[in-house]
Amino acid sequence: MATIGIIPARFASTRFPGKPLVRIGNKSMIQRVAERAVQSGLFQDVLIASDDSRILEHVEALGFRGIMTSESHQSGTDRCAEALEKSGLQADAVVNIQGDEPMVHVEQLARLVDLIHQPNVDIATLVKPISDPQVLFDANKVKVVLNRLGNAMYFSRQTIPAQRGKLEKEWFGQGPYYQHLGLYAFKPEVLRHVVQLPMSYLEQSESLEQLRWLEYGCTIAAGITTLETPAIDTPEDLAHLLLTQKFDD
Repeated sequence: MATIGIIPARFASTRFPGKPLVRIGNKSMIQRVAERAVQSGLFQDVLIASDDSRILEHVEALGFRGIMTSESHQSGTDRCAEALEKSGLQADAVVNIQGDEPMVHVEQLARLVDLIHQPNVDIATLVKPISDPQVLFDANKVKVVLNRLGNAMYFSRQTIPAQRGKLEKEWFGQGPYYQHLGLYAFKPEVLRHVVQLPMSYLEQSESLEQLRWLEYGCTIAAGITTLETPAIDTPEDLAHLLLTQKFDD
């Protein structure tokens, strides 16, 4: 089955402008992400979708295929959908690979690819068991509740589920609690569908686009992983990565 990897890469990040082109060792961040995707052997094609000619010129000089997309997209999902249409490629599945996660694990991508090719799965994503009580109550860490089939029931910035009759300090360990990791895979027809849907009430309330997909009836299968890939959202995140990781290439 044909699977396409698409890496959305926006230049005008509010907290870190131009971050796809920042250097990590001897390579740019977007180069590291693209190389990991290609070297995984999971994808028939890997595309970099951007709204900026500097990023596209850079990746094309490295031998990758770039697709120019609109500056008006609100999410990487929207950018992936446009890139898929412009590419003219046919696929059974599309994986949205985060352009700001240069340490993405091949095992994570493989789990997504396996999940999205299962019958009756519209969208696949990954979750990680929460092992740190600070994460449990951090509103910047999205939590998810799963049903017995392994599908997502709800995502929230709040701690879910609540533990009725217990103090919050007693909640940790009552689990299971899961943190959502922002990697997605889609059936192509589902990707085309979800980007046409109007913003939903739950999405607006929590500022989480995946809640729109749930509200409109999509099935989101969640693979459980113990791996977590740090996202580079700020210059401080990059400085921490450079301090904690060694890059010889």
